[in-house]
Amino acid sequence: MALITVTCPCCQAELHIDPATSAVIRHKEHVKPPTMADMEAAVSRFKGEANRREDAFNKSVNEHKNRADVLNKKFDEMLRLAKENPNEPPPKRDFDFD
Repeated sequence: MALITVTCPCCQAELHIDPATSAVIRHKEHVKPPTMADMEAAVSRFKGEANRREDAFNKSVNEHKNRADVLNKKFDEMLRLAKENPNEPPPKRDFDFD
């Protein structure tokens, strides 16, 4: 009996199926020729990732430089609120909720 040849819709492989046993007897993988577009896309993606890493690093450095100023402003605001409302209890901390 002759084998039935079917092309896989997912990977484009060529499957040779025996109709009596419904088993794949042999297969031939689809060969995709390498294209320059794939290589160019990989290079541009690689360059883009380097720029993204550089931007993330610069953002982190700027946040680190401004961290002391932000913490001082937060402290000053909390101190001002505490002086305006001396009878109000302090804010709850995470472990106060247990």
